[in-house]
Amino acid sequence: MKIAATYDISTDSIFQHFGKTQNFKVYTIEDGKIADSKVIDNGGFGHHDLATYLKNLGIETLILGNRGQGAIDALNNAGLKQIAGITGNPDDAVKAFLAGTLKDNPDAKCDHHHGEHHHGHSENTHTEQPVFTPVK
Repeated sequence: MKIAATYDISTDSIFQHFGKTQNFKVYTIEDGKIADSKVIDNGGFGHHDLATYLKNLGIETLILGNRGQGAIDALNNAGLKQIAGITGNPDDAVKAFLAGTLKDNPDAKCDHHHGEHHHGHSENTHTEQPVFTPVK
């Protein structure tokens, strides 16, 4: 199995805007554990095209911060599982995912106003949260 996380190299943390991420940290999982990880670039893709790029790399699950509705739709259409609203170190997030304690936040969205001259983000979508929330 392969898991990817949006990745900010400069802070060694999960990048918070899926469509603008420059890098991903990709994990190969064997026997329920991280067997390998590597940092890759975005392949020159952005926003909706990233979903197909990740699917073609064999990614099954994506751990990320926030994303817009178009990205949600593209990721769903590509058949990628999304764990959104995650902050902090991606290694810790993947370990929590494998332990079953990483919880998706479906409200972690970026509200984009295409056709206008800006992109806005809803309040509370970029707030710091724990890396993971135990599953209930």
